[in-house]
Amino acid sequence: MKAPALRHPQRGAALLLAMLVVTLVATLASAALWQQWRASEVEQAERQRVQAGWILTGALDWARLILREDARDNQSSGNADHLGEPWATPLEEARLSSFLAADKNNNTDGMLEAFLSGEVVDLQSRMNFLNVVRVVGTGAQTTVELSEADMGSFAKLYELLGLPTSELNTAANELRASMRLALSDPLPSRTSLLPKKFAQLAWLGIGHRSLAALEPHVTVLPNRSTLNLNTASAQAICASVPGMDLAQARQVTAAREREPFKSLAAVSITVPAIAGQLSDLYHGVRSNHFEVRGRLRLDNTIIEERSLVVRNNLDVRVTWRERFARR
Repeated sequence: MKAPALRHPQRGAALLLAMLVVTLVATLASAALWQQWRASEVEQAERQRVQAGWILTGALDWARLILREDARDNQSSGNADHLGEPWATPLEEARLSSFLAADKNNNTDGMLEAFLSGEVVDLQSRMNFLNVVRVVGTGAQTTVELSEADMGSFAKLYELLGLPTSELNTAANELRASMRLALSDPLPSRTSLLPKKFAQLAWLGIGHRSLAALEPHVTVLPNRSTLNLNTASAQAICASVPGMDLAQARQVTAAREREPFKSLAAVSITVPAIAGQLSDLYHGVRSNHFEVRGRLRLDNTIIEERSLVVRNNLDVRVTWRERFARR
């Protein structure tokens, strides 16, 4: 009489076991689907990264070609570098598929929408901060000292921008100490690293507010460089000439828009008051250092790249590249 009463607990246990099995299978299936979705997302992101690298590298090579052809033209015609040349014209955002559609061998169906833009910036339109120090002598007699002329130019720029000159003196002394140790002591030291890019001037003690104000007028280049009067800002031109005021500097920028300067003598004719104050050591009308900026927009991701390009006659080489993405 008691045997039939045992069937209900067994039936309940079987039902519970079945529910556990279903739950386990559903969990495993969900995990497998998530893993598959995640793998596809990672694959798509990697594919976009590689494609973006190809496109930005192609844009950089195209900019290098333009700069090389510009150098070839300058050699044959004697022209200077100015803001009216092809390299100075920015590339507005354009859809890549519109270029590929012109090629009958390419099929743009199903292609991810990509938009490319960029520009080439003349870095010799800005004052090179590394000019404030110079290496004197050779061998065991090599020393590093501050350049009084360049320190005067930067002090004048600081005054024009309303920045504290004490910050400039601290940064210049820190740079001198770092370069002095770099010449003789290969071991790590407590001095700052030598900056390679403009943002790295913060290592020398220049604050973020000052960096924001200085960015349109100052740069960091690997070699001592002159200021191109055809492309520099009025503030940079004014600061680079001891006896010039801002009104005279604006006369220079207005005159070059009508006709770019082919020599420093032409600049002196524009502003006779500064005749004799321009020097080939500090000023020029040609440039060899450029920054190539590329910007690629893929869906909701923006990938930007900046490269320092150094031109030596017809040899155009990339010194450094940096790439970063944002949404």
